[in-house]
Amino acid sequence: MRTKIVAGNWKMNNDLAQTETLITELKRQNNPSDVEVMIAPSFTNLWQAFNSLKDDSIEVIAQNMHFADSGAYTGEVSGEMLKSLGIKTVILGHSERRAYFNETDELLAKKVDAALKNDIRVIFCFGEELKDRKSEKHEDVVGNQIKNALFHLEAEAFKNIVLAYEPVWAIGTGETASPEQAQDMHSFIRKTLADKYGKDLAESVSILYGGSCKPSNAKEIFSKPDVDGGLIGGAALKAEDFFAIANSF
Repeated sequence: MRTKIVAGNWKMNNDLAQTETLITELKRQNNPSDVEVMIAPSFTNLWQAFNSLKDDSIEVIAQNMHFADSGAYTGEVSGEMLKSLGIKTVILGHSERRAYFNETDELLAKKVDAALKNDIRVIFCFGEELKDRKSEKHEDVVGNQIKNALFHLEAEAFKNIVLAYEPVWAIGTGETASPEQAQDMHSFIRKTLADKYGKDLAESVSILYGGSCKPSNAKEIFSKPDVDGGLIGGAALKAEDFFAIANSF
């Protein structure tokens, strides 16, 4: 049975005091026993968050990492650094990293390799923009993003990879992705994996939905057979909303 996951990506939000306050609020919520719950604070607050939650079931994860172990990469953070903090999962390929920092499939393949080398699980993000959806090229775009960054891996590596589909066109645009559209794409993603690695592997990989998931729509989205949870943005900054989503299964 695939792992159910709800991961909160805090993005560039919350200073140290705000991080401590939100974690205190998270600890008061009802944590579902059958769902992996994760939060991704900023790099500056990872250690504080990790220490605050070391005896809790909520996992602290990172929002990004570099492909090198060390070197002259000012401002970057390596997998070795994350591992030394106790971080075991990292988000890679987020749509904002692709859009604002020009991260390519080729670069992301190197980051994935670096994470796996350091025994860090990867939440790998991908998704199409509005122009791709309107031109009906969304499956081609998503398929290529997956193939270019991940299909060099051996099947064994997918034990440490979670996929996260982000319909970029449905995030902050006024457009809305229906649960049926989410299911259709998740089904396509699973078929893409099956075509390369076989049905058994494809059925074992968790695929998260990352398109403006909130308490009001999480239950219907999570009820779809190929949706295994969510990568949550804005709603992750409110403890009550975040756990309402986590309890939507």
